[in-house]
Amino acid sequence: MTFSRRDVEVLDAILREAALKEVMPRFRRLGDGDIRTKTSATDLVTEADEAAERVITAGLEKALPGCLVVGEEAATADPGLINAMAGADLAVVVDPIDGTLNYASGMPLFCVMAAVIIRGETVGAVIHDPVTGSSQMALAGEGAWCEEADGRSLPLRVAQGGRALAEMSGMVSWKYMREPLRSVISARFPAAADVSSLRCCGHEYRLSASGMTDFLVYGNMMPWDHAAGLLIHREAGGYAALFDGSPYRPATRAPHGVIVVPDQSAFQAIRDAFVTPGGIAGA
Repeated sequence: MTFSRRDVEVLDAILREAALKEVMPRFRRLGDGDIRTKTSATDLVTEADEAAERVITAGLEKALPGCLVVGEEAATADPGLINAMAGADLAVVVDPIDGTLNYASGMPLFCVMAAVIIRGETVGAVIHDPVTGSSQMALAGEGAWCEEADGRSLPLRVAQGGRALAEMSGMVSWKYMREPLRSVISARFPAAADVSSLRCCGHEYRLSASGMTDFLVYGNMMPWDHAAGLLIHREAGGYAALFDGSPYRPATRAPHGVIVVPDQSAFQAIRDAFVTPGGIAGA
C-alpha cells in the first residue's frame, strides 16, 4: 500500500483529537491516583497516557482498517507487539504522551507522536505539541514540514553541517545507557559547546529537525520514542545511524544506540568523541 500526504494529515488530526480531549484537560490536574510508576520513580504512566492511547487506537483502527497499533502502554503490557510490528504489512507506533515525567511534573514539554510503518519501513510521521498546537510531519521521500496552529505550513531543515565539535550543541539521553558507556559518554560532554536533555524525545527531535540543535544521542531504542522523529529528521535533510554505523529500523532494540546529526561527517565526529573511547562502540 501507499501512504499519502492526506494520510499524514489524517494521522495528525487523530493525534490532535486525543491531545484536545484527553491530554490537555488533565495537564496540571492529575491526582495522586492518576500517576503510577513503571520501571522506576522517573518512568511514569498517567491516566492521560492511557486515555489518549485509547482514543488514538480507536481513530487509527477506523482510518486504517487492519493496521497493527503498537502503543507504548499496550506494548508495555504485551511486548510481543514490537516483534509483530517488524513483519506487519501496516503498523502504527504510538506514544500517547512522550515526556510523561515532564507532563506529570507540570512542565509544558511533552508531545503526542505516531509513525506509520509499512513492512518494516517508516513512511509517515507526526510529532504534535499540544501546548503550542503545532505539528511536525513527514512523508517518506516527500520532505518534512511543520503545521503551525495558525495554519501556516513551514518546511523543516536540519542545522548546517561542517561545524567543529567544540562549536556544536546537542542533546544526549544517557540515563538508560549501560556501563561503561554511561560513564564514558557523560565524562566527554565538555568536548562540545553544550550538552543537555529535555526529557522528551519528541521535543528534542523537533529542535533537531528545525535546525536548532546539532546532534542527538540516544541509548534507549523503543520504537515509539524514535520512529517518528527519525523520519522527520531524515526528510528535513539529516543523517542518522546506530552506534555501529548501521541504519536504524523501527524494530531495533538494545544494545544499540543512535546518533542523529546533519551529515555523515558530524556522525563520525560525535561517534569518535562520545561513543568509541576505549573501544565500546555499540555498547
